[in-house]
Amino acid sequence: MFWVYILRCADGSYYTGHTDNLERRIGQYQTGECVGYTATRRPVELIWSQECVTRVDALSAEMQIKGWSRKKKEAMMRGDWTEVSRLAKSKSAHPSTGSGRTDLLLGEVEN
Repeated sequence: MFWVYILRCADGSYYTGHTDNLERRIGQYQTGECVGYTATRRPVELIWSQECVTRVDALSAEMQIKGWSRKKKEAMMRGDWTEVSRLAKSKSAHPSTGSGRTDLLLGEVEN
């Protein structure tokens, strides 16, 4: 099994990633073993995760989510798919660079 996940960093920012061992990966973030974005933003907190069947599925979901706005990520984490869909269709001043498709996330279908 693989996982796509979102961490909340100490500065309030979000970090999205994927792994084949969620517990180990979170431990690596907490100890500073993972260099990069989270290294200077510890501690981190796991605030959302979803199991995926394959690494390709997990990576695809990660890349999709990384393209979303903060509001859209927060709506997804709440399970508010109506709001996710609305935000995908909105013509905001800062459009998402992601596809806006929620149907790529396992088990979720955009209405």
